[in-house]
Amino acid sequence: MDYLYDGTFEGFLTCVFYHYKVEKASGIYCAKSYQQSLVNSCRTVETDVQKAGIVSDAINGKISREAYINAYYCFLSNISEKENMILDFLIFAFRYGRDTMNFFTHEKVLPVNKAYIKVSREEHRFLGILRFSEVGGILYSRFSPDNDILILLADHFADRYKFERFIIHDWKREKAVVYADGFWEIKENIIIGDVEYSDDEKTIQKLWKQYFTDLAIKERKNINLQFQFVPARYRKNMSEFK
Repeated sequence: MDYLYDGTFEGFLTCVFYHYKVEKASGIYCAKSYQQSLVNSCRTVETDVQKAGIVSDAINGKISREAYINAYYCFLSNISEKENMILDFLIFAFRYGRDTMNFFTHEKVLPVNKAYIKVSREEHRFLGILRFSEVGGILYSRFSPDNDILILLADHFADRYKFERFIIHDWKREKAVVYADGFWEIKENIIIGDVEYSDDEKTIQKLWKQYFTDLAIKERKNINLQFQFVPARYRKNMSEFK
């Protein structure tokens, strides 16, 4: 039985619940991208927060918090077949319990660990290079990460800019974190075109570009190293590279 879900982590965990309590899954797939086959039957599973919570508690309690975080970061990755990678990992993990993460190189554990490292590195990178601009009294940032890391950035910037109002817009996935008055939430289907910067913002960007240029030591310029720290695909949303 192929289980289809709505693309949320809670929906995925609901499918894992059905795997153990109803019928074993031959695969778990996002309903939007699923291509039906003649081999396996399919069933659309409605997200159930209570059932997802049971699975979440079981992972944290019977395996470990580390295993849960690894699985969650893997879910946020752009890896194809990530759902079935995590399912295989959980089947293995529920068998070996708290010893699971010691099997670092095991074929069921290693791919999830690699996905965790990949996502966490991009998260850490954007904590340093995300750029905000003042637009109509609101701080606005647009970025296009490889992985779905928007939710991982929200708490950090909510704490850093707790007295501001801001929007962090994942342009690729058309969703955004909206923060105001100490609370944030993620909004879906957000499309924001060209924004009109304030005069002060234009001045700040001009000064920042000049500082970025003047700070550089031409004799010590290392283009390859620069691209390692800030890949070209990220630069279109950074004012100093425009």
